[in-house]
Amino acid sequence: MKHPDTTISRPATAAPSEPAPPPGLLGRLGLWSVRHFKAVLAGWLLVVVGLGAFAPQVTSALSGAGWQADGSESVKVRQVAEQHFAGNASSALQIVVAADRPVTEPDVQQVITRAGELAAADPRVSTVLAPQPGATIAQDGRTAVLLAGAKASPDDMVRAADDLKAPLSALSGNGVDVHATGASVLWSDFNKANHDAMMKSEIMSWPVTLAILVLAFGSLVAAGLPLLLTMAGLAASAGSLVLLSHLFPISVWAMNFAMMFALALGIDYALFLVVRFRSARAAAARRNPAPGHRLGSAAAVAETMDTAGKAVLLSGATVLVSLSAVMLVPSPAFRSMAGGIMLAVLFVLAATLTLLPAVLGRLGHRVDALALPWVKTGEHRSARFAAWGERLWKHPLRYGALALAALIALAAPVIGLRTAMPSIAVLPEDASARAGYTAVQQAFGPGAPGTLQILTPTQRAEGVAADIAATPGIAGVMPAQPAADGSGWSMVQAVPAVDPSSPDLGRTVDTLRADLPADTLVGGAAVENLDLQHLLTEKTPLVIGVVMGLGFLLLLVALRAPLISALGTAASLLSTGAAFGVARLVFQDGHGAGLLGFTPQGFLDGWAPVFFFAMIFAIAMDYTVFLLASAKEHYERTGDPREAMVGALAHSGRVIFAAAGVMVAVFFTFALSGPLPPKEMGIVLGVAVLLDAALVRLVLLPVLLRLTGAAAWRTPAWLDRVLPKISFSHD
Repeated sequence: MKHPDTTISRPATAAPSEPAPPPGLLGRLGLWSVRHFKAVLAGWLLVVVGLGAFAPQVTSALSGAGWQADGSESVKVRQVAEQHFAGNASSALQIVVAADRPVTEPDVQQVITRAGELAAADPRVSTVLAPQPGATIAQDGRTAVLLAGAKASPDDMVRAADDLKAPLSALSGNGVDVHATGASVLWSDFNKANHDAMMKSEIMSWPVTLAILVLAFGSLVAAGLPLLLTMAGLAASAGSLVLLSHLFPISVWAMNFAMMFALALGIDYALFLVVRFRSARAAAARRNPAPGHRLGSAAAVAETMDTAGKAVLLSGATVLVSLSAVMLVPSPAFRSMAGGIMLAVLFVLAATLTLLPAVLGRLGHRVDALALPWVKTGEHRSARFAAWGERLWKHPLRYGALALAALIALAAPVIGLRTAMPSIAVLPEDASARAGYTAVQQAFGPGAPGTLQILTPTQRAEGVAADIAATPGIAGVMPAQPAADGSGWSMVQAVPAVDPSSPDLGRTVDTLRADLPADTLVGGAAVENLDLQHLLTEKTPLVIGVVMGLGFLLLLVALRAPLISALGTAASLLSTGAAFGVARLVFQDGHGAGLLGFTPQGFLDGWAPVFFFAMIFAIAMDYTVFLLASAKEHYERTGDPREAMVGALAHSGRVIFAAAGVMVAVFFTFALSGPLPPKEMGIVLGVAVLLDAALVRLVLLPVLLRLTGAAAWRTPAWLDRVLPKISFSHD
């Protein structure tokens, strides 16, 4: 993410006796942190050690399920099935035994018996139903399916799958293959494959990240500061997630995304503050070289916090606001992932505003230790970016039109973007869930892995079963089974004619829900995915509207300039739209699939529009905050729109460029991961950051500042009376 090196270039001829302006709230916080270095360090050590002690439990404590639409019809079916049908719900485990001979052979029966015993011994399994002829034994007699009912929550059933799939697979041999499958096993395999891929990508990204950090900071000591923030934020947030998991389920993906954002924000915020701190020290030295080192460092910290610190605080608030909109989606996985990232952001932000100033004050000039020989560590204004700003000022329409045309061209494919929940193809071919899924399809038909579970009052079960059998898209219907506990429910299981990932299944489910009696419920694992997809599609406009609305209000409060706040918010949509346009070309249409090593599904995964939009918008608004905060500071000092635009680029362009370089390198390493979802995330986020930094923040937004001139910063009188007085200038 990004930081505007908001500047204060005081004239070198200023009198040594010129009184320094009193520090603001953040400046006083920075001074307090410097003067109480030991207390700040001890406090953060307590936080990191205290919460970090729980961090090793994060993988086992966090949940593997939660990908559901709370309150949906399919979730109600699962809950009723868990309670009244011996756990024969979508979260139950299916154990597939496929042999090269009839399953009635004694040695195959021994394998089936042993598989049933393994499942029954797990306390999270209710009952194990043996294979039934005509239902769970294939017509050729060579494939049988045992059903291990769910006795625990969906999250615990994923953990049961974690524990059981390897022992069950170990029963394979002598022409007999044993695989666990079903929704719980799918999520178990899915989480493991993606977690391994993300960890591999993060390891691959570290050398590139460290190299860019050294180049960006110009010294080895300064380059280590982002790691300080990242480690503090990660340890604290990981431990907090473990503690919070005792109150409500938190997706294991929350930690993956928290790690990614903690690293990105730690780099961004440290880069912004360190560059500004160096500049403040250099400016103080030019004004008066006499004061002692310690005093000069404290004053530089105060100035840094009153300028760059405000932009960092606003940036963090923007990220939190963007991600909070995901909470509007009533799905445990989405809410916990957004919450995990927000927790990491809070800890990194707290460390940036307390721990980093304390360390900078103690380091002083030593922040430039082990500097690269060609780097001018005290230089805050980039001559190259200043020259670029002058060029944009002279030719705004030429460069602005080119950037706008490129972004619109890349965003155009969004019009044909399709989304759906991921198919079984996102799993490695040797994954247990995929192997069992394939065996079930070969033995029972393409729709068998997506068997529907229809609950209906027992008195009308026969009529409902007949209606289901007559519905187009249904290949077969099993006899209605009444609940053994006398609850009045009966379950009809129906096998669709198509693969669970086919769009035709959604039409079949819609037909059933429209034609069957109102008190009949249609569910099953595949239907849970359809309901979640429907929920995401329904909530996407709301999330986008809330993210943009809150982002605009936050910019308006900080900048006190409605025009440029609106333009900055709208500009963030361009890079977001362009990133999804590229995603459609790559992942839906398959352009570049061979190069990236995947088979396109014909759609983008269903969570991308909501979750990736919030993440991209948070990143884009982060850049916006840094650039516009720097421009606002220059305008406050000079009242000159030209200096506001050129000065903002000169002082924040290099920081934005370097921060974006780190993030693009990190995100694009995910494109090299094996499974498809990390590839989607890497490409979408990487392209978004690249386009946002290169075309929006360094071209289009400066051009908008040029074209709007002083009007960009004008505040209507009535609004001026309402908004708080926030200044980014230190004068």
